Amino acid sequence: MLYSIALMNHLKIAIAQLNCTVGDLAGNALRLLAAAERAASLGAELMLTPELALSGYPPEDLLLRPDFYRACDRELRSLAAAAFERCPDLALLVGHPEEHQGGRYNAASLLRGGRVETTYRKHRLPNYEVFDEERYFDAGAEACVITVGGVRCGVNICADVWEPGAADAARDAGAELLLALNASPYHQNKQAQRYQVLRSRIKDTGMPVIYANLVGGQDELVFDGASFALDGRGTLTHQLPAFEEALEIVEYRAGGPLPGRIEPPLSPEAEAYAALRLGVADYLGKNGFPGAIIGLSGGVDSALTLTIAVDALGPERVRAVMMPSPYTAQMSLDDSRALAKNLGVRYQEIAIEPAMRTFAELLAPEFAGLPADATEENLQARIRGMILMALSNKSGAIVLTTGNKSEMAVGYATLYGDMAGGFAVIKDIYKTLVYRLCRYRNGLSPVIPENILTRAPSAELKPDQRDQDTLPPYEVLDAIIEAYMERDESPREIVGQGYAAADVRRVVRMLSRSEYKRRQSPVGIRITRRGFGKDWRYPITSRYQDEWQ
Repeated sequence: MLYSIALMNHLKIAIAQLNCTVGDLAGNALRLLAAAERAASLGAELMLTPELALSGYPPEDLLLRPDFYRACDRELRSLAAAAFERCPDLALLVGHPEEHQGGRYNAASLLRGGRVETTYRKHRLPNYEVFDEERYFDAGAEACVITVGGVRCGVNICADVWEPGAADAARDAGAELLLALNASPYHQNKQAQRYQVLRSRIKDTGMPVIYANLVGGQDELVFDGASFALDGRGTLTHQLPAFEEALEIVEYRAGGPLPGRIEPPLSPEAEAYAALRLGVADYLGKNGFPGAIIGLSGGVDSALTLTIAVDALGPERVRAVMMPSPYTAQMSLDDSRALAKNLGVRYQEIAIEPAMRTFAELLAPEFAGLPADATEENLQARIRGMILMALSNKSGAIVLTTGNKSEMAVGYATLYGDMAGGFAVIKDIYKTLVYRLCRYRNGLSPVIPENILTRAPSAELKPDQRDQDTLPPYEVLDAIIEAYMERDESPREIVGQGYAAADVRRVVRMLSRSEYKRRQSPVGIRITRRGFGKDWRYPITSRYQDEWQ
């Protein structure tokens, strides 16, 4: 008798790790349908998709529009009919927004037999970090258990599994296997957190878990995919690749998933680089930009940005522009030329000295009797920004800015100058990580000249200028920023860790005073636990005094 039950208790589930686009309902439905056909050809009986796969995630204020819900409902029903016509023996569990009896929900529906058979509504609505689902959705309260191939599957959506409750409700309703639809954005060390959380749910409920995650770039967020399955002991049985679409069959038999393919983990540098590459590719691809323009300086930040762009888009879609001034070192020109040649991109040089003279003459009456200061330095950055934006306007290509997180934190950037552009690729990359990523990329193939990586960083806006003339060493600067900005530690606590009070005071003061600049910066890719974007909402006008004693 037990043997016969074990034979019946058998199910092939396809994890569809898909790159969906927000608002492209028809395109996403076609992507889901193509995945369904492939899943069916591999013998799957159920296909598990990411959270809000039909609409893309996050739809943000599209979710305030009644017509958006109506369009999603029409597309969902059309998908159900098309999937049944092409894959009659396959059931689909599809994430989508739903308007139901006066409420709005983050939902997942079982499509089977050409219709929407049943719907689960997410219980836990995250309202932290980059999430604000309480702004849009009502919380569901009912458990949902679907039976496919004799297996009773409980359904949860993303944040449901991050704390007890929803998974327990599914088990209590009779589930033996937990299916989790997710749109969990990447940040460093995120996968380890996911494993830990899901193992806690397994310990609580005794149910194995199959976890399907979204992949792809959406504005500042990058979803890494990296879907997986864990058995009832919390052992990893399947691990899908990160930062690419994938479809994997998980065979569930006699109470657990059978061992399958486990993709090896990426190094921290490989992971971050892949996130940046995917973020660039999808931001330009999904928004229809024909290419990218990067202003080179001969420094490490622009070198990394250019290299990522080429790896994401191909050299034929990337243009590099060097705009030397009288303060530009010859080695900066030499290194920029070498980098562009190594990467095979279109490269040109446009000297800014004529424009500098024009502005000097124009402003001479206003500046008479006043000493030269940062004003003249910022003019150089703004001339360069104006040139890049003119090239962008004329060609349709987007300017990728090159400022890193360390600079953005302390305002070491010029409004309407080097901050001018449409997408900030390394906005969330600390300077120390910039160097590590360059070393990682050169380990694949040596494209960034060694001199760029060994020379002292400089903005080259005046003679003999060095970044460290006005900033602490980057190792110190980055550590202070991370403690204050990502971990919300007070200056007193940071000083208590051994950092000089003068350095902490200077960094915190610069960070606070630069909020008005950051608010005007382009959107950029988030890879840390907290970036200067959706999850950083500090007031520009504030007289708060940090804790020092």
